[in-house]
Amino acid sequence: MDPRLSILPNKPGVYIMRSKEGAIIYIGKAKNLADRVKQYFQASNLYSRGWKLPCLLPLIAKIDYVTTASERDALVLEEKLIKRYQPFFNSLGKDGKSYPYLKLTMGEDFPRLHLTRRRTPGKDLYFGPYPKSSIVKSLLRFLWKSKYAPLRPCKWNFSRQKPLDEKKIKTCIYYHTGQCPAPCAGKISYERYREIAQRMALFLEGDFDNITRSITVLMRRCSQNLEYEQAAVYRNFLQALEHMKERVLVGKFKEEKIVTAMDNTDKLKRLAEVIGMHKLPAHIEAFDNSHLFGREAVGCMVCFINGEKNTEHYRRFKIRSKLPQRGGSDFTMMEENVFRRLRQIKRDPSQMPDLILLDGGKSQIHAAMNAFERAGLYIPFIALAETHEGIYLPGAAESIKLPIGDPALNLLMEIRDEVHRFAITYHRKLRDKQTLSDGPMTA
Repeated sequence: MDPRLSILPNKPGVYIMRSKEGAIIYIGKAKNLADRVKQYFQASNLYSRGWKLPCLLPLIAKIDYVTTASERDALVLEEKLIKRYQPFFNSLGKDGKSYPYLKLTMGEDFPRLHLTRRRTPGKDLYFGPYPKSSIVKSLLRFLWKSKYAPLRPCKWNFSRQKPLDEKKIKTCIYYHTGQCPAPCAGKISYERYREIAQRMALFLEGDFDNITRSITVLMRRCSQNLEYEQAAVYRNFLQALEHMKERVLVGKFKEEKIVTAMDNTDKLKRLAEVIGMHKLPAHIEAFDNSHLFGREAVGCMVCFINGEKNTEHYRRFKIRSKLPQRGGSDFTMMEENVFRRLRQIKRDPSQMPDLILLDGGKSQIHAAMNAFERAGLYIPFIALAETHEGIYLPGAAESIKLPIGDPALNLLMEIRDEVHRFAITYHRKLRDKQTLSDGPMTA
């Protein structure tokens, strides 16, 4: 197994295989990128999938990937990329077909609900797309049979001004069996039928809470009564709800976004290579301090995910440590800054970064080591010295100097400059606030 594959994240997304010339030869999606891509290089799978895999593997020179919010997001993004780039080894997805949407024909007096692959402008509402259409069909069948939203299943075109021919009504099996509210026969008013359509629209927009709770109660009751077959029906219904709840975020993956994501992946791969990491540092947190002769001393942290700013996870700290009367101590402030963040991470390990970046050199390295020892927690970390842009690793005698323009250095400089900006901004805010509270100077 190629050790370079170990940097792939355990997240859903799309992987893009390229030849040595850079041409895209295969695009795939995965619930877990790391596990899926590794399967290609297992000897046991080499001849178990026909001609494609033995022919594909020798041509792969590079694998790019884009992480997504969910498996469904990955499915939709995969389809978009296959249509755009037409990779040779992708036999599916080139026929122009797209994943289906649910269409609620609100432009009609008596709306219907059905699957479609085309979206046209107008009053009709569209929901989706839904890659797993079989699940959606089962859910809609359940909703219809349970009378939650019994919209008419027929394809007849009629309205209040143009009623349906009586002969057609009499031949409708849904009308005779009472499975349809039969607006064509006047069994339900226009207003009441539109209320049912609006209820379905709210449901498809994600208003699942009430029905999820009621179905969960029914499933548990059936299970307790040993009615396992009916309990399984409710369980499948809840699984289908989960599929429909996943919001498709693929809209943000415009062409320039995909290119940016790939560029960021290349930068992270290069950084992992430079500092000797065996996994991709997808989650990086950077620390810096700011003060004015020890006054209004602050520490700040910024967060980058997959090479992009994640401002929701930025943190600010007012320094509490006792500092020299005339001047600050970057060493003391950095230790407190990192230590307080480590305490937060210990309380919530899900926030654990892959790499910590310090603005500074050897002294900041020692400060962070003290913080790790006090917190009883260790995370890989490096420092970047602004004076000569040298990368310091713990225990290394000399810094690593990369040429200007190196992708890894560019990324580190971008992150370092962001945390520097964030710290200075916070310090100035506190300093200006203190100046105002002190009032105007008097002679």
